Amino acid sequence: MQIPNHLAIIMDGNGRWAERRHLPRILGHRKGVEVVQSVVDECLVLGIRCLTLYAFSSENWGRPQDEVEALMSLLGSFLKKELRQLQKRGIRLMAIGELERLPDPISDVLREIMEETAGNDRMVLNLALSYGSRNELTRAVQQIGREVAAGKLQAADISEEMIANRLDTASLPDPDLLIRTSGEMRISNFMLWQAAYSELYFTDTLWPDFSREQLHLALQEYSLRQRRFGLVGAQLQKSSVQTTEENH
Repeated sequence: MQIPNHLAIIMDGNGRWAERRHLPRILGHRKGVEVVQSVVDECLVLGIRCLTLYAFSSENWGRPQDEVEALMSLLGSFLKKELRQLQKRGIRLMAIGELERLPDPISDVLREIMEETAGNDRMVLNLALSYGSRNELTRAVQQIGREVAAGKLQAADISEEMIANRLDTASLPDPDLLIRTSGEMRISNFMLWQAAYSELYFTDTLWPDFSREQLHLALQEYSLRQRRFGLVGAQLQKSSVQTTEENH
């Protein structure tokens, strides 16, 4: 089974999972946190080097206030409980998005954990919090614009690499595989730049029901795909043969 270097997941369906069971929506989110822990463990076992989870979008701030407050409380509890496990398993925590919009207690804990786990190198757990890709791209363009205005940069020098280096994910590789749960067939303002050549996998399974077996199904599907990056299959095969010969 082919294993992606960077796996990104849009964790969708917590609220619907609870509503179908006539439960408060927050119980669906709590169940979703349990699934996060299980998936992180399995990714570590599989050797996935980076896992990005779309945990809270910039649009989610528009949800009912009581749900937003409950989600922030749940996030805070998750972070506090996970520090010891992250250290034990050698996982580095990162976060992307407009982190300054998070409540101060949450941002303080988040910053502390990121600092304490900065040296861990088995896997990166990257949380997209208060994240929207259009906002991320806008901030990157604004930064480049300021550099041009200050005379530090010429417009003609602007390149794809330069833009990528000013995104929140500058230190990470682009995702190889992007999974979305709950049956929705869109990526909802998530990693629009980074996912340009990601393989997409959609499942009807709601996030609280997403299991290790569901993850393996996605990876098996990913293994069957040929990532061509605009080339044709014959070109990739030729390149693969040349690489093999060079290695020998």
